[in-house]
Amino acid sequence: MEKVKVGIIGCGNISNQYVEGCGRFEILDLMACADIDLQKALDLADKHDLTAYSVAELLADPEIEIVINLTIPEVHAAVNLDVIAAGKHVYSEKPLATLRADGQKVLTAAKAAGVRVGCAPDTFLGGGLQTCRKLIDDGWIGQPVAATAFMMSHGPESWHPNPVFFYQPGAGPLFDMGPYYLTTLISLMGPIDSVFAAATISFAERTATSAAKFGERIPVHTPTHVSSLLNFDNGAVGTMITSFDVWASEVPRIEIYGSAGSLSVPDPNIFGGQVRLRRPGDDGWQPIPLTHTDQVLRGIGVADMATAIRSGRAHRANGEMAYHVLDIMEALLDSSKAGQQLAIESNCSQPAPLPLGLLRGRLDT
Repeated sequence: MEKVKVGIIGCGNISNQYVEGCGRFEILDLMACADIDLQKALDLADKHDLTAYSVAELLADPEIEIVINLTIPEVHAAVNLDVIAAGKHVYSEKPLATLRADGQKVLTAAKAAGVRVGCAPDTFLGGGLQTCRKLIDDGWIGQPVAATAFMMSHGPESWHPNPVFFYQPGAGPLFDMGPYYLTTLISLMGPIDSVFAAATISFAERTATSAAKFGERIPVHTPTHVSSLLNFDNGAVGTMITSFDVWASEVPRIEIYGSAGSLSVPDPNIFGGQVRLRRPGDDGWQPIPLTHTDQVLRGIGVADMATAIRSGRAHRANGEMAYHVLDIMEALLDSSKAGQQLAIESNCSQPAPLPLGLLRGRLDT
């Protein structure tokens, strides 16, 4: 299968993971990178033997078919639209956009241009979450009836070199980490029909204690604790909390409850993790060996999209699911403001599971 040439726009911290992750797949030829700060592009290019471009030069290169957009969330939509206007497929870091209207513009433009939109997170394609998908599909917990999901921390200001943007609209715990949890739930149980939420800004200001910004005061402009109820199309009910206001917690990351058992799901921000199952009559939770490899990194979603481009099938970490996640997150904040349950107008297909027995560095055609 002919390789797909790829370029990156945005050479911040996460770009190194994408370079390494893309390098694990035969279908991808990651050849160039660009950033509005040219020095960042030069540094990444020198580290990984890439070509450093200006953004305009990368978009103009006729060989590049897919552009990975690793810019900051507030410009995701604008950069995605620039990539599409250049006639290239785009794979965006999450979220697809920070507003529904902008996300819809991206999908509409891509359809008109005949190009594909992919979007992180792609952790649901790792061995941990694919094992959970197989257990559910094979009936090990019966019919899923409920789920819980918790992302509980005290925020990134103690460790992140630039934590200010986490407390602006389009970020916060819901938009920053919610995509991992919502994408995982949708990949395991299907799309969401309606939501109800309560959200608050618990502290009007934060103080950075990371080395780079130590002592800097950060005004908070987005909710930092969001409690959510999720009604799935299949009739199941989910409970999700995303918070930057919790010092410590012992709640599980994600659990799925079915008519014939319960499933303990690993951290949706990683590609592996421990999968556990408990069914009636069991003495305790039973560890389940992974059915799929966890030896993948960020980039498997790009590789899946590239393989799909060559073969003509649908890709899994796709724009429609990313938009559905964006729609849900905006609806949760809207629900909190309105104090009522809101229907989700968008929908998406549950992504196909990965088949068993894939060779290292390859995906199904």
